[in-house]
Amino acid sequence: MATSNTEEIEEVERKEQEVARKEQEVANFDEFPPEVLIKHPLQHTWTLWYYEPDRNKTWEESQRNITSFDTAEDFWSLYNHIKAASDLRQGCDYSMFKEGIRPMWEDDANKSGGRWLISLEKKQRTTDLDHFWLEILLCMIGEAFNGYSDEVCGAVVNVRPKGDKIGLWTTNAYSEDSVLEIGRKLRERLKISSKIPVIYQIHKDIMIKLGSQTKNAYVI
Repeated sequence: MATSNTEEIEEVERKEQEVARKEQEVANFDEFPPEVLIKHPLQHTWTLWYYEPDRNKTWEESQRNITSFDTAEDFWSLYNHIKAASDLRQGCDYSMFKEGIRPMWEDDANKSGGRWLISLEKKQRTTDLDHFWLEILLCMIGEAFNGYSDEVCGAVVNVRPKGDKIGLWTTNAYSEDSVLEIGRKLRERLKISSKIPVIYQIHKDIMIKLGSQTKNAYVI
C-alpha cells in the first residue's frame, strides 16, 4: 500500500510540474509584442530556382524549382539554409523570380525584356559575389526600385570558371525610364565601384548574337 501511495504522490507532482511548465510557456509567449509574432508579408511571392548541368537533361529540364516564399521571415529561413552563391559548383546557377515567371527568355514576362548585368572577375567570388547577390535579392523582395519594382522579373547568378555574373531581369527593355532608374538604383544600392561597368542587354539581342558579342543597350 505504501508503494501505491508513493506512486500516486509522484504522479501528482509530475502533473503539477507539467502544468507549471505550460504556464511558463504562456508567460514567455506573452512577453513578446504581437508584431514580433506575426510574419511580415511581401508584396509578391518569390520562387527560388537551382540549375545544375546534366548531360542527360535539357537546359530547361535541369532547372529545379526549389521553393516559394511570401514573407520576410521565410526568405531569411531559406537564405540561411542554402549554400552561398560562392559555394556553388562551377556551372551552376541560382535564380529568384516572381512566382509564375520561369528563369528563361521565352517566358511571357521576360521575352520583351532584358537584364542589367554585372560581370565579376574570378577573384571577386570571395569578396563581392555573395554581398552583391544578397543585396539584389533584398532590393527585389523589398520593392526598392523607386516605383519601378513591378518592372522587375527576377535575378540570376551564374558561377563560372572564368568569372561569375549576376543579372537583374526586367520585363520591358524598351521602357527607357524604368530600365535606367532600376540600373541607377542597382549601382547605388550595391555601392559598385566605378571601375566595374554595369550594362543592360536586351534578351532578343542575346538570343540572336550567334557567337558575336552582344551589344549593350545601356551602360551606367
